[in-house]
Amino acid sequence: MAFVTGLFLIDAPASALNNLGNVPGRLFDNVVGVKVIRTREGTYPYVSAQAFRYWLRTTLEQTEPDWKAAPIWREQKVAYTDANPIRYWDDDLFGYMRAPSTKKEAVEQRGADKSRSSETPTSDTITRASPFRVSTLVSIAPVNIVEDWESMSRHDGDPVPYSSQFYRATLKGLFSLDLHACGTFWYRQKTGFRNLDDSRIEEAKKVGLEELEDVSAYRLTLEERLKRITTLFKGMARLEGGAKQALHYTDVSPALVVLAVTRGGNHPFGRIIGANSRGLPELKLEALNEALTVFSDDILSDVYVGWVRGYLDEERARLEEFVRQAENNRIKISHPREAFSALIETLKKPENAQWLD
Repeated sequence: MAFVTGLFLIDAPASALNNLGNVPGRLFDNVVGVKVIRTREGTYPYVSAQAFRYWLRTTLEQTEPDWKAAPIWREQKVAYTDANPIRYWDDDLFGYMRAPSTKKEAVEQRGADKSRSSETPTSDTITRASPFRVSTLVSIAPVNIVEDWESMSRHDGDPVPYSSQFYRATLKGLFSLDLHACGTFWYRQKTGFRNLDDSRIEEAKKVGLEELEDVSAYRLTLEERLKRITTLFKGMARLEGGAKQALHYTDVSPALVVLAVTRGGNHPFGRIIGANSRGLPELKLEALNEALTVFSDDILSDVYVGWVRGYLDEERARLEEFVRQAENNRIKISHPREAFSALIETLKKPENAQWLD
């Protein structure tokens, strides 16, 4: 099976992209903290995978007219989407779990909710493992967390003090997209692969999806699958989001991205970017060369490196020199948006349709 495998960096010069709310144990209650991992080596800020997926979903909904997002409903302490990957692209690519309550109160509440007129009837517990996987975005080196004291003083009387945390860091994330799973919907009795219940199977038949009887699945057309996949990457190229943007405006679109189609879901490029002795990003050329050599049979496409000029120019120059001296050059360097575009065009080529089998 083939996967789109990627690494990306977000440059956060003075940011608070993912917060935890009040910090326990502080003198005042109104101290807003950032999410961090504390280790013996120091403190590493991070952005949760859930937050990143929220940024990406929102970006897709707001910037890609063709993107079809599933409606969301709420029942007391649970919320869920329509869980219909045939209709909705985010249910297809981001997965879901739907286990409708059979309690009388819950059934009556759903029946009285007029906003659910378009809801797909659900007769069984259904789950779909997400074809799109992303890591937690973690600072490449430990950093100092700044606590900034502020006050609200535009009113009469004493100012109201409060404080919030921010950091200066480079956040690294990994992602993987299972091309085989995109647009393929199983009806097996197995967690993660019970994508369709009876009503969704009937819908799959009605709209003419191809049935794969040997693996108990239905599949969209190749054209429709490619449309969903390529739209996902268009959204990643123009990613927006993040907390505290009013006070700590930060461009969260990738400053650097490495993309390739690979055989298998392991990540050959996960260690090619590290930190030097000053905690600044450093391209590990020996690790890159090793990945290109050891995984040469598993890297099915060119390796697309998107690198914004003005960001770590000396490191980019080292990569360009490495590419010039390489005998079998498979690395293509451009801007991150151009790198995503090149990947999209590669996926669309008829000779590469086998990657989605």
